[in-house]
Amino acid sequence: MNSKDKTKDSQQYMGRTVQIILPLLILVLCIGIAIPVLIRPYEKLSAFTNIAFMDNMKNPPAGSGLEIVNNEISTTHSGETFTEGEVVIPVFGEQYAMLEIESIDLSVPVYWGSNAELLEIGAVQTTSSTAAGSGGNAVIDAHVNTFFNELHKVKKGDKVTLYTNYGRFTYEVSEKIEFDADDKKYILPAKEEKLTLYTCEMQVFGSSKKRTGVVCKPVEMVYYNQKEAE
Repeated sequence: MNSKDKTKDSQQYMGRTVQIILPLLILVLCIGIAIPVLIRPYEKLSAFTNIAFMDNMKNPPAGSGLEIVNNEISTTHSGETFTEGEVVIPVFGEQYAMLEIESIDLSVPVYWGSNAELLEIGAVQTTSSTAAGSGGNAVIDAHVNTFFNELHKVKKGDKVTLYTNYGRFTYEVSEKIEFDADDKKYILPAKEEKLTLYTCEMQVFGSSKKRTGVVCKPVEMVYYNQKEAE
């Protein structure tokens, strides 16, 4: 075979190789572009799916031993109110509040205690934190791909309201926070009254070791039952 034939064969081989590899490269590029574009609609769909099927998710699986209590929490209390009052501590698994953030159109039930079952149906408050209105740090979290999927959009100055059966507590976002999963400084007990909301940082693949959220300071504390004199 002369050099001219060899060159022709080589060119044909390269042409066939390019024809095979080029579509694969285009496919990989399209997938790389599609993942970031599709992740936000997926988050939205996950949130709406959880909300739509919430009634079917209220009861824990058989044998779990957890009794979930769903309460009717009024957000339009019209009775007498007080500047000081009694705080009612719920039992583990009991809904004790409704959390609303108008700026991101969020309204979610809050359950006392934290485990996987409760996180499927709402936000949760760790029992090591303090109930709203009792002084200290009330710490609430939820999944980033469901109820807190837009928590990152909350800005300083936004209003946050926590409705309970014993009072209404209004806060203002004072600080946006970011911390490692093993860093407890934002969720530890505190002397001053405040509300801390947090969730995982959104990850395309796997789970994140970062947490993001907000710290809120109280601006109005309204109680439904007056505290008795000691």
